Amino acid sequence: MSNRIFQNAIHQMSDSFSSVFGVIDETCNIVACSNLSRIGELLSCPVEEVFIPNTSFTANGYSFHSFGNPASPEFAVFIEGVDEDAQKYANILAQSLGCIKQFYDEKFDKTNFIKNVMTDNCLPGEIFERSHELHLDEDASRAVLLLRLNEPADIAVFDLVRGLFPYTNRDFVVNINDTDIALIKEVRPDTQTKDLELLARSIVDALGANLYANARVGIGTIIVGIKDIARSYKEAQTAISVSKVFATEKVVVSYDNLGIARLIYQLPVALCESFLNEFFRRDSIESLDQETLFTIHKFFENKLNVSETSRKLFVHRNTLVYRLEKIRNLTGLDLREFDDAIVFKIALMVKKYLDTRHLS
Repeated sequence: MSNRIFQNAIHQMSDSFSSVFGVIDETCNIVACSNLSRIGELLSCPVEEVFIPNTSFTANGYSFHSFGNPASPEFAVFIEGVDEDAQKYANILAQSLGCIKQFYDEKFDKTNFIKNVMTDNCLPGEIFERSHELHLDEDASRAVLLLRLNEPADIAVFDLVRGLFPYTNRDFVVNINDTDIALIKEVRPDTQTKDLELLARSIVDALGANLYANARVGIGTIIVGIKDIARSYKEAQTAISVSKVFATEKVVVSYDNLGIARLIYQLPVALCESFLNEFFRRDSIESLDQETLFTIHKFFENKLNVSETSRKLFVHRNTLVYRLEKIRNLTGLDLREFDDAIVFKIALMVKKYLDTRHLS
């Protein structure tokens, strides 16, 4: 458990006490104190007596009271003074800090458990039993948002993301590695994908504004129950991987909105190559120049409307028809026909996928 939790609590209580007080660990090292200059100091005290479970003790002008593990306390409160009031305050402080420690220890256990579920490190039978022990809501709706940073980042990024989601019993922020952070977000049953995309966008903006960190976010589908968190996490990973091929300009990508790109990404390379060879003359796609490819993309963007496409390209309608005829002669597909356009669109995506695979 981070000593910052103790220090934060002591800071908030310091105005209520005129005496110096704080927390020591099992080596009598001061890990938190109302007098910040004393943090790290070794306090002179008899360790064996101070750390007797649930016992108050006085020595060298201080009152002590241990807390933590009931059988073997890891921490003790100390406060200046050996009178009855000082001992009473030490007891109160120990009880308060002990409750805080228990709360955060439980939270830490929950986060570790969620991480193990997410990464498939839990047996199915263990998931139900452990989630019940940790009082996790089995019927809650959740989604996994996976943040992948462009560069390895320090703990400040993790702390910022965790700080954005203070509901520690509902939302979990998990550090996967030096570039990946997963947010397991509890959502309302009526939450839509667009709502999660807005949330992801706000996280990306916060990282950029506060830490100048760039990230891409993949969003898994909304699931109900604990065990399906692993599925939503895999979907978020897939969303990021697919976006690097088919949506390089996007920083927020949802698994739900991947469309046919998701299918193509999961196809074997041999099957993709066979598809291109079956529908096109040899090297016909490779022979298309950049101007022709740009024309094709604009034609698709304008829903196969010749007049609208020619207007957007600032060319005469006949010029566009000539280009489409050229494509038909080269590839055997007439993009003005819906079925041919679908085949050609898929072919372009398959080629892009193959090019990416060959480069990796």
